[in-house]
Amino acid sequence: MQRLLKAGVIGVGNWGRNVLRCFAQSQRCSVEWVCDLDEKMLAKQAPTVPRATATMKVEDVLDSDCDAVVIATAAVTHSELARRALEAGKHVYVEKPLCLSARDAEQLLDLANARQRKLMVGHLLLYHPCVERLAEMIRREELGAVYYMYTQRVNLGVVRQDENAWWSLAPHDISVVCHLFGSQPVAVSASGQCYLQKGIEDVVFAMLRFADGRIAHVHVSWLDPHKIRKMTVVGSERMVTFDDMEASEKIRVYDKGAEVKAGYESFAQSVAIRSGDITIPRVNSAEPLRIEAQHFVDCVLDNKPIRTDGADGVRVVRTLEAGAESLRRGGEVVSI
Repeated sequence: MQRLLKAGVIGVGNWGRNVLRCFAQSQRCSVEWVCDLDEKMLAKQAPTVPRATATMKVEDVLDSDCDAVVIATAAVTHSELARRALEAGKHVYVEKPLCLSARDAEQLLDLANARQRKLMVGHLLLYHPCVERLAEMIRREELGAVYYMYTQRVNLGVVRQDENAWWSLAPHDISVVCHLFGSQPVAVSASGQCYLQKGIEDVVFAMLRFADGRIAHVHVSWLDPHKIRKMTVVGSERMVTFDDMEASEKIRVYDKGAEVKAGYESFAQSVAIRSGDITIPRVNSAEPLRIEAQHFVDCVLDNKPIRTDGADGVRVVRTLEAGAESLRRGGEVVSI
């Protein structure tokens, strides 16, 4: 008989209900417990997994015989809940960000390693088929040398009270930038403003600097007239955009570039601009959250490395923390 991963899901609110659905639909996974402090929310979501036991007590899940705990609660609770779950001997999936300080993130990573448990962070975009295609293009050097990239994640809402737009939205883009560049930034500078609530930035513009000279710009806001989920990667041979708001043609590859040639009297004469075709590759349309949930289940059961593991979570939290410090310092460059 095939072994199933017995899981408990803590937090089934606006996003947690999607996490619950995807784990409940995953192969080789049995959701045994559903937990939320909101009685009405719990009563609404628990019936979607009839075999699971509903509870408002986290202790019920941690004391159960579940193999894994899935945490989709407010970011401020991630550190404590993940620590308690690891100490209870559970494998842990926790939504982004892993926690709200690099020190806490590093302690969780150390604890997971010491207990020999899997720790996975919900960096959802790294499971998006389009991001996988971008990574493949970079690995194959289809873009030439990658110079820089920039991302936009803006919308009107949801406005949060317990975290700013940087901590709420930027983890998605930072995780992708680090993944595509294959490294962690060495410094961050960030500027933003608090318009709706004192001390909580509604809009942030951040520059990530890497040791090899590459840079990435991240723009996040929940106070914007447009809903944009877009990133652009600029290479020496080609440039590519990923627009997640497009229904089908999400990736566009631009055969464009600029080449500096020697032997000319002026710099203007030496720069050759190339503008070729625009191609739209076909990409799998599978739901990233379904892929992510299945990845966690398979990695735990088969004891395989997790793509967005605790180390990846630490890398992103370090970058977020440096950006937050830069915000406090009015945009100063902060080393990581």
